[in-house]
Amino acid sequence: MKKENRRMAQERRAEERKRLEIKKKRNKFLKIAVPIVLILFLIIVLIVDGIRSSGSGAGGKESDGSVSEAAVTPTPAKSVSLQTDASLTVEDGDTVNIDYVGKIDGIAFEGGSTDGLGTDLVIGSGSYIDDFEDQLIGSHPGDEVEVTVTFPEDYQKADFRGKEAVFDVTVNGIYR
Repeated sequence: MKKENRRMAQERRAEERKRLEIKKKRNKFLKIAVPIVLILFLIIVLIVDGIRSSGSGAGGKESDGSVSEAAVTPTPAKSVSLQTDASLTVEDGDTVNIDYVGKIDGIAFEGGSTDGLGTDLVIGSGSYIDDFEDQLIGSHPGDEVEVTVTFPEDYQKADFRGKEAVFDVTVNGIYR
């Protein structure tokens, strides 16, 4: 009986040593893996934030009438490319790349231009003032279109409220 008890005690100690060894390996792994995962997560967050802030949206004007940084950064959609073929026609729902200069009373105003950097716009998205987008329908890449809009009375920037603006728009291309 003593031999049997001794053997059982040895087996219990051996199992305990195995459990402790597994626990040590798991803890060692976690000490290494957790910081690596956290670093990778932070890198991914920074990359996504950088992409968002560099212009993954449709572009447009900020609430104060200025052009957002995202608005002047060309951002082609997924697997499509910018087509500059003049035989293509801008249609509702198209994503176009445009340049524009806005003027009130013939004078260019601050924040009303892409400064030649271009911006992407989804036609029909309503991200631009009044019927800005509708006036581009039917145009072609390479066309220069004069778009006339009136700022709403409740527009954020008081100087623009109720004023008519004329935008000289160049259609750079259509994403297809």
